[in-house]
Amino acid sequence: MRIMGLDVGDKRIGIAVSDPLGWTAQPHSVLNRKSPSQDYKRLAELCTSEQIDLLVVGLPLNMNGTVGPRAQLVQEFAAQLSAFTGLEVEYWDERLSTKSAERTLLAADVSRQKRKEVIDKLAAVHILQGYLDNRSRSDRFDENHNKL
Repeated sequence: MRIMGLDVGDKRIGIAVSDPLGWTAQPHSVLNRKSPSQDYKRLAELCTSEQIDLLVVGLPLNMNGTVGPRAQLVQEFAAQLSAFTGLEVEYWDERLSTKSAERTLLAADVSRQKRKEVIDKLAAVHILQGYLDNRSRSDRFDENHNKL
């Protein structure tokens, strides 16, 4: 099962894709937003070419865990994308994913210009990898085949 992770912003959408087994997330690309219809079309094309089965969209919750205006916009975008592609959408709490991606790039001594080019897709990787890791933990069983 291949999964696409999205970090949806006002100007750009960071895109990450899982390996076919759904274990690891790899950076894919950054989509510079044009119009909703063009964005949906391009993402649908990517879903087809990458053989995507599920979309995981980062949900920018408020720091207290509530859904604010930004999260509502992302949910609306994701619902329209789901209708356009026919794919199921799941959400992953993306609080601080961009900050985490930025810390990773700073630790790697990546220049400011290069960080601007890759921050969105690295944030998508953080979102998707968090989702994959959580799913992997919830799919574990003990020696008696009892779910852990």
